[in-house]
Amino acid sequence: MRPPVRGTTRLLYGAGLTAALVLPLAVPAQAAPHPRTPIAFPAADGEKDGGKEGDKDGEKGQELPGMPTALDPRADAVACTPASKEEAKKQDWSRQRLDLDRLHRHSTGAGVTVALISTGVDPEAAGLKGRVTAEGEAADDCVGHGTFLAGLIAGSGGPTPRLAGVAPDAKVLALRGTDRRGQPDEALVTAAVRAATTAKADVIAVAVALPRKDTELTRAVAEAREAGAVVIAAATPEPPTRVSGDDIPSRTYWPAGEPGVLAVADMLPAGARPDGALPTAAVDLAAPGAGVVSGGPRGKGHYLGGGVAVATAYAAGAAAAVRAAHPDDPADAVTRRLTATAYPADIPQLDAYAAVTTVLGAAGAPAAGPERAAEPVAVRDTSDTDRATGRATLFVLLGSAGVLSLLWAGFALSRARARGWRPAGTGPAKG
Repeated sequence: MRPPVRGTTRLLYGAGLTAALVLPLAVPAQAAPHPRTPIAFPAADGEKDGGKEGDKDGEKGQELPGMPTALDPRADAVACTPASKEEAKKQDWSRQRLDLDRLHRHSTGAGVTVALISTGVDPEAAGLKGRVTAEGEAADDCVGHGTFLAGLIAGSGGPTPRLAGVAPDAKVLALRGTDRRGQPDEALVTAAVRAATTAKADVIAVAVALPRKDTELTRAVAEAREAGAVVIAAATPEPPTRVSGDDIPSRTYWPAGEPGVLAVADMLPAGARPDGALPTAAVDLAAPGAGVVSGGPRGKGHYLGGGVAVATAYAAGAAAAVRAAHPDDPADAVTRRLTATAYPADIPQLDAYAAVTTVLGAAGAPAAGPERAAEPVAVRDTSDTDRATGRATLFVLLGSAGVLSLLWAGFALSRARARGWRPAGTGPAKG
């Protein structure tokens, strides 16, 4: 009686085929590389839609008034921005994004002066007392926008320390680059840049953008850079409210387009520029510019603000923190730090903590090696995954060898049965 090889062969083939299909699935999917992209925080920590900040229960919310960038130029009388009656209680997304809590353990901008060219700054504003120098018209901030920006650069946060600026121990030199309603003026901006150079400001932040190149402004910016100042400027003006930015062709604005000036644009929590933002190719760095909380010139309340000027203020604060931490670095090296350590994206995104702590190589790129200066960066530990992957790979190799053995055994049994179980190489059986 012949053995039941047909059933055995089918069983071997079936087992081999099943193993071949199942074994590759036993390897765990290798963890995707940890991209150096920032987390997209909400528009503000605990906020509800429309700029409302949630309470502890997350049900009720308070609404912060918006901070205008300018007042209506067509109004017959100038009505200054009223005081806010609402106070924010939590840290907004932009400060989380810039990692200010960790940054302040390494640098607070002490000993650095930032010249802010905007609508002026109230030196007695909440969170700014003792930090601001403002003379004449520069101390009259009717719009409130310059005071709002100064809080982002060097504000103490007042009763809410987590709403402090990027460089809370820096000093602010307030200079007017606009008229009282907040409309930019070439002559005022030029005079302000020169005044900042005379005052030996370490960082000059031009929070306005002009549509035309001006010879005197070009000369003033060049003199500021020769004097060793880091010059940072808004890459574009704020978009007009009644016209879409898509209807305006891309162009360069000034002084952002001047050589050596760091041109800054605003970004949303997800990293994209806001809808309707004015297009330009001259952008070096993006920084938070939406749903940002800061104070104003009147009262102790807070406002929500956004735009290119807000992003410029954040970049200026980061430059102050870098200058304080690396006092021997020339201006170009500070600018290089801000761009080389930024989050990689279509427009590099400001990383204030990395700009201060990263150890740069000779060419200005992050050095290959252990660390960013004093505090290590949290890198995901993949050793367990690597060991599991190695074990699974070994299992697949051994299993594959077993599959091949099963298939070969099935093939050999089939051939032996076809020969009538005679040894290979023998002739047919004689009857």
